[in-house]
Parts: sequence; C-alpha cells; structure tokens
Amino acid sequence: MTPTTRLTAAQALIRFLAAQYTERDGVRQRLIGATWGIFGHGNVAGLGQALLEHTEEMPYHQGRNEQAMVHAAVGYARQSNRLSTHAVTTSIGPGATNLVTGAALATINHLPVLLLPGDVFATRPADPVLQQLEVLYAGDVSVNDCLRPVSKYFDRITRPEALIPSALNAMRVLTDPVETGAVTLALPQDVQAEAYDWPDEFFAERVWTVRRPGADPAELAEAVRAIRAARRPLVVAGGGVHHSRAEEALAEFAGTTGIPVASTQAGKGSLRHDHPQDVGGIGHTGTATADELARTADLVIGVGTRYTDFTTASGTLFTGENVRFLNLNIASFDGHKLAGQPLIADARTGLEELTERLQMHGHRVAPSYATEYTEDKERWEQRVDACYEVDEPDTRPSQPQVLGVLDALVDESDILINAAGSLPGDLHKLWRTRSRDQYHLEYGYSCMGYEIPAAIGVKLAAPDRPVWALVGDGTYLMMPTEIVTAVQEGIAIKVLIIQNHGYASIGGLSESVGGERFGTAYRFPSEDGTYTGPPLPVDLAANAASLGMRVLRAKTVRDLEAALAEARAADTPTCVYVETQTADTVSGAPPAQAWWDVPVAETATRPSAVKARELYERHVSTRRRHL
Repeated sequence: MTPTTRLTAAQALIRFLAAQYTERDGVRQRLIGATWGIFGHGNVAGLGQALLEHTEEMPYHQGRNEQAMVHAAVGYARQSNRLSTHAVTTSIGPGATNLVTGAALATINHLPVLLLPGDVFATRPADPVLQQLEVLYAGDVSVNDCLRPVSKYFDRITRPEALIPSALNAMRVLTDPVETGAVTLALPQDVQAEAYDWPDEFFAERVWTVRRPGADPAELAEAVRAIRAARRPLVVAGGGVHHSRAEEALAEFAGTTGIPVASTQAGKGSLRHDHPQDVGGIGHTGTATADELARTADLVIGVGTRYTDFTTASGTLFTGENVRFLNLNIASFDGHKLAGQPLIADARTGLEELTERLQMHGHRVAPSYATEYTEDKERWEQRVDACYEVDEPDTRPSQPQVLGVLDALVDESDILINAAGSLPGDLHKLWRTRSRDQYHLEYGYSCMGYEIPAAIGVKLAAPDRPVWALVGDGTYLMMPTEIVTAVQEGIAIKVLIIQNHGYASIGGLSESVGGERFGTAYRFPSEDGTYTGPPLPVDLAANAASLGMRVLRAKTVRDLEAALAEARAADTPTCVYVETQTADTVSGAPPAQAWWDVPVAETATRPSAVKARELYERHVSTRRRHL
C-alpha cells in the first residue's frame, strides 16, 4: 500500500508548499518563501491552525490589510526574479475581496503570488453563512469568483483530495515564465479543517525548472537580417529583461552593435545610466533623447516589453514612414504586437543568440548615428543636472530636487520603490539607475498604496540592502497600515513621504485636459463647490509616528540631506517627511516628451475644456496603427 499521512487539507497544503522549489541556471530556491495572513472565521481554524502547527516549515507574516499583503508578496517575488514568492491567506467575505486589486496588479505585471482565501462551506450546513453572497441563479458562486478574471489560475477546492491536482497546477502556473501571475485556490472553511489520508509522495520535495527556450532558427535568421538592414534601430527594453536576468546579455548586445537602448518603466535599469548605449526612459514619461530616436527609428527591437500606451505614446510615437518592429519575447502574445516580426525566446537566450550571429557579420550601426544619440544624451544629462541643482539650500525643495538629494546619497545597493502619482514621470525621466534592480516601479497597474508593503517584501528578499518607498501624500493615505508590520518585525525600510497636498499627478493631467484640477487637491471646499480653500491640516509625519515609525522632518534642502543620510544609516524602520516647494504644480521636471491619449470632452462650455479639445484633436490625428 502507498504510505499515507492523515492531515487536514490545510495542514497538507502547508506541508506541500514548504517542499516546492524552483531551479534556473542550476540555482535552486524555495518557491513559497513565507505565508502572509489575516485570520477570520473562514481560515482561522484551517490555515491558521496549520501555520501554527508548521511554523518551522513555513514562516508566517502578520498583515494589516489584505491588499497590502499581496503587494508585499509581489515585491518579494519581483526582487526574487519571479523564482520565489509568498502565499497570502484571508478569511471569507471582505477579506477575500480585498485581494482583488493586489491580484490584478500581480497578473498584469506577470508576477507570481499564491492567494488562499477562505470560502463558504462546501457542505452548506448553514446557508447563508456569515459574509456569504447569495446568488439567486447559482448555488456555487461566492465572492471569491471576483478573483477569476484577475487570476492566471483559479480553483475552488470542494473536497480534500481535489487539492492534489489543483496544487500541482498552481505550482505549474506560478513557475511558468509566460503564464505566471496571481494563482487563487479558494478554500471552503469546512474543507480546510477536514482530515484525509494523504499519500506521502505529495509532500516530497519537488523542483520546478524555469525554462530558457531559444529562438526558432528561421525566426532568428530573419531577425538578424532585419537588424543588419536597419539604419536607425532602437531597442525598447521592458520588464522581461529583468525577469530573465538578461541585463549583461543586453549590455553585450548593445555594446557590440552600437544600437541605443531605451527603457520602459519596468525595464529601466536594464542598462546602467552611464552605459554608452543607454538613452533613458521612453514614451510619455521618457527622455527627449529616447523619444526623438523613437520618432525616427526604422526598426524597433522590443525585448521583453508589452508595449503599453505610455511606451508607445498611445500610438503616436513611432512615426518613421517605414518603421517595423522586431519583438524578442518569451510570450507569443507580446511577440506579435504592433504587427511585429516575432522572435519567441527567453530574453537572455535570444539576446545571446543575436549577438553571436551579428558578431559573425561584424555588424555595427553607422558612427554618425552613434554620435547623434551620444550628443543628445549629453544634452539631456545637462537638463537633469539643472533639475537637481539647488541654489538656496535653506529653502523648501522641489520634487526633482528631492530626487537629486537622494541621487547624490545612494549607491548601487539601494532599491527605490514607487508606483503612482507624479513621481513615476519624474523618476523615469531623471533617475540615474546604478544597478539592474535599483529601479522598482510598478507601472503595469500603477497602484496607489503599493510602495510601503512592497518595500517590506523587497527588504525580506534583500535584507542587507537599503530599501526606499517613495510616496506622495495621496498614495500614503491609501495604505500606510503595513508600517505597523515593518515596526513589529523590525524590517528596516525607509519611507520618503513627499507632501504636495493632493493628487498632484492627476491635478496636472486634469489641467491639461480641461478639468481645471477639479477634485484633485487636498483642500477645504469653497462656496462654489470646488476644493480650492486652504490646505487640509493633515500631519502625515505624526501619523507615521503614531504607527510606530521613527520620523525625521525636513523643512529645507539642507535638512533633507541630513535626514536622508540618517535614514539610510538606520537599522530600524525610518520615515523622512518633506513638503515640496510648489503645491499647485506637478513638479519642476521637464514636461512630457511624447503624448498620451486621455480623451477630452467633445462638447463643453468652459474655455479650458474647449481649448484642450482642440489640442486633443491635433494629437489624435497623428495616432497610427502599425500593420
């Protein structure tokens, strides 16, 4: 007979997860490094009891907000190159539905996370149970079905033995470089606590190999021909470069061919800022250098990019008459975007194969092209210097000056995390990335509230490195709760709160599309119904301190320099709070170098909207579908 062990379904799942490993390039690591949990009646007697019983096998972290727990797990997964992640368990009802935003973020960014929400009784002894959604047309639907469209794999485990194939499928998806994202196993609370005789083989160590597929020979030959024929090629490096650990291969490819490399938000840092071929961010938040190269490129070589509308300036950026796209991507879906010539392969493997074949031909771009982008890059760097420059150190800083002070302080070991607000635009244009993983921007979902919990996850994955969560006041107010977790567990993240009294990014966008910044400032209402009164007397520094964090207030540039240096050296969770110079503008960074399609009211009476519509129609007329 097959040896068995009698355990509850929850106990069996925890033991199974503790025995799962990934392996890539001969390096093996645990797939599920820890489990986050908030307990309620849907999981306290199941997974809660199981985690207590298996604390040596499965580390546990206590969260304060279910969405934030997912963000922490995602931050850990990204820092771990998608080879390791965390699980997240919640109760049924609101605890489970709070996972939806985090799940969407994970799936959109192709980052693995395992979600284990409690669910209503499978046996239905009480119907409805507390927090149960009653659906008149279906008896097998619960609120957890909200997670289906934002999960790459979903299953509801209505019998203990059904866990065996479902758990294996879950691991398969989590470790698939194409399919990975949020994986949800909905666990009815009675099934979690039900015992079953599990085959011991279910708990044996299992290694999931993460593949590096090479390119099809015919596709590779066509790609080489396309590159050799191009006069003005441009690489667009996306997040897939980082996921594949292809940074060195990209540097070799760019150095060998002289082809300039622009980066998406997810791809920034694929080359160091001082690499000769790095021309900075591309798209609406990109540099003038990269965007001008995009406008005149005849071949765009996308490496691990999804080509979002920010990257393509909503279809208006790549304006070369005969521009074509060559897409190196492990996902066929992304490889065929923009009617591109696909090169379906792992990013590192594909780049190495391209470099080898181009070296055989001695291929390199024309010296005049290299001189052109090198000089343009130097001019852009002078603009960055001007944004960072401080004439009066005893005055309140602008947002770019805040970044300039931080830029002067950090080294390649520091990691910066951001997701939303006006900071992503300033960082993409201005930040000088020093290492492959220093720049951690979640911009696939651009989720406010991501930064602080993600910083905790990153710090757990990189405990010896300084980890910074950069947040505006709008983002901070969305989700500061995990500060308590950082304090509780002694996770020494650094939080930089930049106070500009509202949703500054959307305020600027609102103004540009005729919305006159309506509803975007944190101010008292005026008699006309707009929020244009005095700023709210909210003290975010006091709030962070009340949650247990050490807080350093900086009123001037000089104060900021000292506070950031002190925070960087701290071995406890530390916050630096600074109010920026101008409350009613986005920042002093250079304006957008490319357009972004945000539809403007077609009919309006207010002059600002009428003028914005005229400008919109001029831009939208240049939109192009690449076929």
